[in-house]
Amino acid sequence: MRFRDGYNGSSFMELLEIEHPHLKPNWDRLFAAAVGELPAVAHGTTVIGLRFAEGAMVAGDRLATMDYRVASRDIEKVFATDDYSLMAVAGAAGPAMEMARLLGIQFEHHEKIEGEPLELEGKANTLAHLIKQNLPAAMQGLVVVPIFAGFDRRRRIGRLWRYEVTGGRYEEKEYDSVGSGALFARESMKKSFRPGASRDEALHMVLEALANAADEDRGTGSVDTVRGIYPRVKTCTSRGIEEISDEQVAGIHQSIIDGRRRPVE
Repeated sequence: MRFRDGYNGSSFMELLEIEHPHLKPNWDRLFAAAVGELPAVAHGTTVIGLRFAEGAMVAGDRLATMDYRVASRDIEKVFATDDYSLMAVAGAAGPAMEMARLLGIQFEHHEKIEGEPLELEGKANTLAHLIKQNLPAAMQGLVVVPIFAGFDRRRRIGRLWRYEVTGGRYEEKEYDSVGSGALFARESMKKSFRPGASRDEALHMVLEALANAADEDRGTGSVDTVRGIYPRVKTCTSRGIEEISDEQVAGIHQSIIDGRRRPVE
């Protein structure tokens, strides 16, 4: 397919720049206007990714904070970017959700133009490019640091990447966490992680890690039983994207809490 000005590549962002430059997100202009209002920017907190026997799993709490206030108790931080990849975000909520939306559009555009989807590593590279474009905003405090995971259909395995604000990407062989409670989540995963874990074992690991992070970090949301708000957990396997039900999350979370209760003397 050839477009009006002769561009015949598969990059959606390059196409916007050539065909409709006024529609391309101008990160400098978009976020420079928010500098004077940075204290009012909502931030997502802790997300976790890990590999397990069937593929990859990504989880995130549902709390967004604004300084010491609750901005949202029910924010989404885990996104399916296509049928075989997931992105979880911590940092400035608005830019993070916009980045997830643009990433999904980029993947869809490439598949329509090329007739086949990007390889998983190419998808990870595309996200790195978007993060690098966001660097001016990150320097102003609007940092977006995601986890990217997916099922590599060529290798038949789950894969996981972490990123830095400059766009650098690093593949993780086991697990990773980002956000305000990441230190506590990683310490929990360090103790509980088992290579080749089953889906249920992996689910228990990530929920226990989120519970530990929420216990130590005031910015990380715990399970809200009053409102019925539970961490969002999604898997990516050869079957595609699957979301873990709130009922299953609630059951495992309760077993974790019951295991921590000490008998009254």
